[in-house]
Amino acid sequence: MNYFKRLLASSIFIGASLVHAAEWPSQPIKIVLPYPPGGASDVTARLIGGRLSQAWGQPVVIENRPGANGTIANLAVAKSPADGYTLLMANLGPNGINHAVYSKLPYDTVRDFQPIVLTTLVPLVVVTAADSPVQSLRDFVVTAKRPNTKLSFGSAGNGSGSHLAGELLFSALGASMLHIPYKGDAPAIMDVMSRQIAAALPTALAATPHVQSGKLRALAVTSRTRLPSMADVPTVEEALGLAGFEAVSWGGFMAPAATPKHIILKINAEVNRALTTPDIADKLRAQGAQIAGGTPEAFGAFIHAELAKWKAVAMQAKIKLE
Repeated sequence: MNYFKRLLASSIFIGASLVHAAEWPSQPIKIVLPYPPGGASDVTARLIGGRLSQAWGQPVVIENRPGANGTIANLAVAKSPADGYTLLMANLGPNGINHAVYSKLPYDTVRDFQPIVLTTLVPLVVVTAADSPVQSLRDFVVTAKRPNTKLSFGSAGNGSGSHLAGELLFSALGASMLHIPYKGDAPAIMDVMSRQIAAALPTALAATPHVQSGKLRALAVTSRTRLPSMADVPTVEEALGLAGFEAVSWGGFMAPAATPKHIILKINAEVNRALTTPDIADKLRAQGAQIAGGTPEAFGAFIHAELAKWKAVAMQAKIKLE
C-alpha cells in the first residue's frame, strides 16, 4: 500500500511540474541591458525579444539601465526573483572584463547568474582616419615602433572591451601606444576622423557606417574570420600573422542563478530558433554581428574562458579601476 501511495505522490509531483513548465511564461518578461538604446546589445535584445513575444504570446519589455560599467543592470537582475521573468543581456565588459579590472564588484558573473545562450559575437575594427598616410595595419605597427614615436589609440572607456583589446593587440606586437579613454565609441571615432588620435577599436556596429561612407579606413577586424559587411578588410591574423588572435565583444542571455532548469532550456530553445530566422539573422549580420547560439553549457564554458583571458590581459597591462 505504501508503494502505491509513493507512486501516486510521485505522479502528482511530476504532473504538477509538467503543468508548471507548460504554464511558463504567464506574464510579461523583462530583458535588462547595461547600455543605452541604439547599441549592438540593444538591437539584438529587441530583435530577439520581439520573436519571443510572438512565440509565447507575452510582452517582452526591454529595460535599458546603463551606468557604473554595467553594475547597475547586473545587480538589478542578480537580485530579481529567479522565475525567468527577468533576464540579463550579458556582455563582454560587465561579464568578462569587470572582474579583471575592479578589485570589488557587488555581483559575480559565475555565482549570481545562470547562462542561457550566447547570441552574437561583435568584432572590433581597427580604424584610422581616411586621409591618414597609414594604409594597413602593418604600416601602422611599423610607424608605432619608430624611435621617439608615440601613437595614441582611443577606446570606449577605461576597462572597456576596446581598451583591453587594444592592449592585447599592441602588446602582442611590441608596439608602445598611448591609450586615450572616451565615453563610448562615438567620441573616439570623431577624434580619429579629425586625426586627434591615430586609431581606435570601435565595434563593427559603430564603425561600419563611417567606413562605408569613406570617413574611416578599416585596417583589420579582430575576429577569427572576415566580416561579410567588410569583406575586403583582413583579420588581424591575416594582416600580421598573429595566429589565433581574437578579441570580440559579445552578448548573451543570462538569468538569476536559481532559475529552474526547464525555464532556462525553454528560453534557450526559442532564442536559438530566433537566431536562425532569416530576417533576424540578416539584420544582425548587417550590423556587423556574427551569429552564435548553442547550449547553456557552451555559453558557460565561453564565459569562463573570457574571464581567464581578460584577467591575464589586465594583469599584463596593469589595468586596475576603483
